[in-house]
Amino acid sequence: MSLKGFFEGGVASIVAGCTTHPLDLIKVRMQLQETHNLRPAFAFHAHSPMPPPPPPSGPISVGVRIVQSEGVAALFSGVSATVLRQTLYSTTRMGLYDVLKQQWTDPEQGTMPLSRKITAGLIAGGVGAALGNPADVAMVRMQADGRVPPAERRNYKGVFDAIRRMCNQEGVGSLWRGSALTVNRAMIVTASQLASYDQFKETILGRGWMQDGLGCHVAASFAAGFVAAVASNPIDVIKTRVMNMKVGAYNGALDCALRTVRAEGPLALYKGFIATISRQGPFTVVLFVTLEQVRKLLKEF
Repeated sequence: MSLKGFFEGGVASIVAGCTTHPLDLIKVRMQLQETHNLRPAFAFHAHSPMPPPPPPSGPISVGVRIVQSEGVAALFSGVSATVLRQTLYSTTRMGLYDVLKQQWTDPEQGTMPLSRKITAGLIAGGVGAALGNPADVAMVRMQADGRVPPAERRNYKGVFDAIRRMCNQEGVGSLWRGSALTVNRAMIVTASQLASYDQFKETILGRGWMQDGLGCHVAASFAAGFVAAVASNPIDVIKTRVMNMKVGAYNGALDCALRTVRAEGPLALYKGFIATISRQGPFTVVLFVTLEQVRKLLKEF
């Protein structure tokens, strides 16, 4: 098994994760917004008076509010957890996908069927997410901390302080809170993102629309980012809420999903979608463009 693919994927993932971290933070804040204007069809007590709907909060307004209330540096809250998460999760998923792709590619045609690409993505994403879940929990909490009153904030000093305090205060098991959701989301994201990138790239090159260069990589990666965002947003919303919850707030992922839909409607599962695609698109573009460049640099090794 070659370690080169793991190194290339890890470098590209860390660059992409740090570059787009503010967009990810805005996405998390939007996903944690709760809508209280319940519709009778989804309310537990339809006869109770309903408060007026809150003003809409898009990614730009959320970002501006964060900067105004917490400062510009707040946009990079939890970036240390992002680095650790990408090191554990993305390095594993990118490297393992590359290994499986090499094993399953038809040596005569030099291509791999879409079904095998999806399978490779599912396997790689699941393994990577299981390893990176502690950093994922820490990242979500650090990103969400600024939205609560100062007295209720966790005020983690960094990713390792977050992990240490979670172990001491909530037990080691808290590091894998929401792990089933993380694994499921990672499987969906990796399968849709990596498999679709390879498929879009093969289609673009095969039909002669572009040469194998920056334009092709940007087009294929942005399309892959859109596919990944559509596929993963519902489970990402639930994952974010479960990871950020106080002890006992939900009885697991299914309870969180049901209560979210009942209280806020089915479209709540796509809360933060604009922020998700705004982050997923640039992240995927930076990821694959960087990956292709790193591969060129290390081609002789």
